Amino acid sequence: MHHSELIAQLLKVIAAGLLLISFAMLASRRTQQLITLFAWQGAMLFVSTCLVAYSSGLTEMYYSAGLTLLLKVIALPWILHRLIHRLGAQWDSEQLVNVPTTMMAGLALVIFAFGLAQPITSMATTITRHTLGIALAVILLAFLMMITRRKAVTQVIGFLAMENGLFFAATSATYGMPMVIELGIALDLLVGVFILGIFFFQIREQFDSLDLSNLESLKED
Repeated sequence: MHHSELIAQLLKVIAAGLLLISFAMLASRRTQQLITLFAWQGAMLFVSTCLVAYSSGLTEMYYSAGLTLLLKVIALPWILHRLIHRLGAQWDSEQLVNVPTTMMAGLALVIFAFGLAQPITSMATTITRHTLGIALAVILLAFLMMITRRKAVTQVIGFLAMENGLFFAATSATYGMPMVIELGIALDLLVGVFILGIFFFQIREQFDSLDLSNLESLKED
């Protein structure tokens, strides 16, 4: 098998793994397990970015891979694990939609994502162009996870998983984003998680729960 074809096949395997992890996140009811799956997503993004950097010869992609490893595999999962232990929010069984219905909706979104990506894939010239449909599916599945959960922590994990999908989509279509933009996004994510952590503690102190539906009680009569 040709060298570039081997890398393309490995990238397809990684993309399939990302899609499976997205479905696992949809089905999971444990917040701690969601964080672990998010870290695995980051690890797969790290490997895929290294492969793209090696095949394309773009040195800056190695910096992107290192940033992904530091932020999404180590820093953010560690912060989130500490946060849920402090909040006592290891479980999230309060889903708005039952798991089978959510999985069927996820399957429909995957079909939609592949159809949406088809015209772009036919015009792209990168080695990762065939994984663009999966990247869009990961984004849509993360969004679905956000809107089918009640707890604030799991919604934040869904947002972070959506950012993973956006990063993979950028890598699939254009060999990634400029480093300045990636550094800005990384800083925004870290600051956002810290701010949301403070917000979670305020919700917990006020309502003794992280269910965002409690915020409706703050509306004026």
